[in-house]
Order: sequence, then C-alpha cells, then structure tokens
Amino acid sequence: MNKLFFMRSALIVILSVAAGVVYGQDADTTYWKKKFKVGLNINQASFSSNWVGGGVNSIGFNSLLFYQANYKKGKHSWDNTIDLAYGITKNEGQGARKSVDYILLDTKYGRELSAKWNFFTSLTFLSQFTKGYSYDVERPDGTEYDSLVSNFMAPAYLTSSWGAEYVPNDFFKLRLSPFSPRFTFVTDDAIARTDEAGPYGLDAGKNTRSEWLAFQAFAQFNKDLTENINLKWNYILFINYETFDIDRWDHRFDLTLTAKVHEFVDVTFGGILIYDYDQVDELQINQFFTLGILYSWQNYEEEE
Repeated sequence: MNKLFFMRSALIVILSVAAGVVYGQDADTTYWKKKFKVGLNINQASFSSNWVGGGVNSIGFNSLLFYQANYKKGKHSWDNTIDLAYGITKNEGQGARKSVDYILLDTKYGRELSAKWNFFTSLTFLSQFTKGYSYDVERPDGTEYDSLVSNFMAPAYLTSSWGAEYVPNDFFKLRLSPFSPRFTFVTDDAIARTDEAGPYGLDAGKNTRSEWLAFQAFAQFNKDLTENINLKWNYILFINYETFDIDRWDHRFDLTLTAKVHEFVDVTFGGILIYDYDQVDELQINQFFTLGILYSWQNYEEEE
C-alpha cells in the first residue's frame, strides 16, 4: 500500500512537470518563458609506473540537465522545473563512486495578489538516480565492507506547499509556506530495515513517514551575471512543528556557477550543503569542479 501511494504521488509530480513542458511548446509563446541547459563533463588522469610525484589513474564524468517552463497570463502563473545531475569517478583499484547525484522536480501554480506577491500551491519531489554507499565500513572482526545507505527512491521526498510567494523579478523567487506536509519514502527494504530506529526519520520497520504540520521556505535564484557566466542556486528550509527544536530544522543549499569559455565549452563549479538531523547530526558537503560541453537556450532576455 505504501509503495502504491508513493508511485502514484511520484507519477503526479512527473506528469505535472511533463505537462508543463509539452503544453509550453504548443501554447502561445507570448506567455511562456523557457530555459534549457544540458552539459557533459569528462575528466581523466593517468600516471606512469615510475611517476615519483604520486597519484592514481582515474576517469570520471558529470552530467546535468535543467529545464524551466514558466507560464504567466494575467493574474495566473504556472512554473515547472526539471533539475537533474549525475556524475561518477573511477579510481584505479576502486569501483565507480558517485560525485554528484540528484533529481529535483517542481510544479507550482500561483495567483497574483500584488505586483510582487502571489498566493501559490506547489508539489516538489527530491530523490537520486542510483545506489549510494558508505565506503570501508569496519566490521567487529576488523574486516571492511561498503554499506548501502541510499538508492533511487530511498530516500525520496514529496512536499506539498501552500502559502505566499515573493517575486521581485524573473531571476529570484521566495516561497513562504506555513502549511507544507512532507512525505519521506525509503522503498528499498535493504535500507529501510537496517536500523532499529529506522533511517531518514522513519519508524522501525516502516517504508514511509508523514509530516503533516510543517513550514517550508524555498528560495530560487537563476541569473546570467554576465554574457558568459550564470549563477543558479536553491535553498530549502523545512521545519516540522511537532519537533520545533532549531537543531532539527532541515536545510539544503544547491549552487552551480557556470562560465562559458567557448560557444559549447564551459567550466562548472557546484556544490550541495545539507543539514538534516534525521540523516546525520552534522553538515553534509558535496563539491565538484568540471570542464566540458554545455548547450543552453532560452526564449527571453534576462532582467537587470
């Protein structure tokens, strides 16, 4: 039953975003602002056997896809976002290990209240593509193994938010949602059943968790700083009213800075900061820097 509910919920998000993309292609483009980016970065290093400076042979890649289709007509708006990234690195003597991995799907309806404020309701989905491991975990007998800690849809977060949105321009939006029920899913039983207390805040033996009474703030920034440099970041704050202790507030900050060095060649710097008490009571940091190929397109001019 839990898995069926999850599948239906995820399908609603995916179809909503896809509908925004498809409808945005056929509708009157006067009302649509669309932006698209896709990139692939490959890195490689090798050393001869007599290389005295030390090093390890490696190869890896990072990929990203971003699509945004925002509709605005009169007092009504409908914004849809697909934001995906995945990368792996393989060092000699080790298996492939992820360098970045996330899925963000978001669809939002808004109704204008004033020049810069909207009422809105939204649905946001967060997960990852593939398995994640904690490497070189030591057993009681001293041997080591790689422990499975995450997977596709394990965890996955589905958040329905209702509230007010501040929109001063095209490149910045801030949502304030005093009612934001969130559902956490861990559909991989090998992960969900590994901890007596349950991983990711789940109760022991459960695959889902519901947080009905919650607040969420969601800030989005996406702007071309110059003709060749783009800065994009998202920040999400989630507060469960039932566990209002500030140490249990969830924070997630995603940042990507992209600079074009040629028409299709780019340098990308990015990172993710996460603090989630239900995962680990510490700040989690992921950072990447790549050189590769980027194609981008949009059908509107950026505001100053």
